[in-house]
Amino acid sequence: MIEINKTINQDLPPYNQSSPSASLPTPTISIIIPTLNEAELLPKTLSRLRHRSEQEIIVADGGSTDTTSLIAKHYGARFLISKPGRSIQMNNASREARGRYLIFLHADTQLPDNYLPEIIRILKKPTVSAGAFQLSIGGKKWGYRLIEFGANLRSHILSIPYGDQAIFLTSNTFEKIGGYLEIPIMEDFEFIRRLSKVGKIGISKMAATTSVRRWKEMGLFLTTFYNWLIVFAYLLGVPPQKLSLWYKRSVITKHPVHPKNSVLP
Repeated sequence: MIEINKTINQDLPPYNQSSPSASLPTPTISIIIPTLNEAELLPKTLSRLRHRSEQEIIVADGGSTDTTSLIAKHYGARFLISKPGRSIQMNNASREARGRYLIFLHADTQLPDNYLPEIIRILKKPTVSAGAFQLSIGGKKWGYRLIEFGANLRSHILSIPYGDQAIFLTSNTFEKIGGYLEIPIMEDFEFIRRLSKVGKIGISKMAATTSVRRWKEMGLFLTTFYNWLIVFAYLLGVPPQKLSLWYKRSVITKHPVHPKNSVLP
């Protein structure tokens, strides 16, 4: 443990323990980050968040065996140990959250600057139940631009953003719909479908930037193919438990992606 702490202290910039967020009694927003072995990319995400006094950060961990917990605590986040499963982790963190607004952020995704005023602006509209940012992918290949275009077109026309677009809503709305369904796959898709019955899904003109990890590990074509295949199968009524089992047997075994979450964004 001493060696791990030395590594953390060497690799990360010093955390300001006197940050005003430490003494803020009631934060405006709770940023919830589900994790599973995210030591590689979590520092970049947390470094953009830690100096904002109006927020709290909750890292809901599903059993990491790397230094995710040390990194989360180093940056001043609340570290919550949970049963594994992204929907379970996010629900557990939401029960602990104190903010009026909730945002669910992937560990490899960075929020845009001035995101809080934008979240408030969108959620203040009486017809809106939730919102999300546009998608930006942190890579230079032209294929990423095509994926961004398709994802943002889908978000604006169909009002179906995916999880790496940082879905946000009020805590009251979250309680109203009963949180996430605790299913092993498609939890974000189902979450948005249920929110759409309450009100519109507002899509910001600002973009959240996610890493290329998923597309780099599986390739642009295969990742997109599996995304749509799972969505169509789910819409046809295939139970998420069967989809998850198929994904683990047919996809992970052939393409060993990072264990943080499913192929779906």
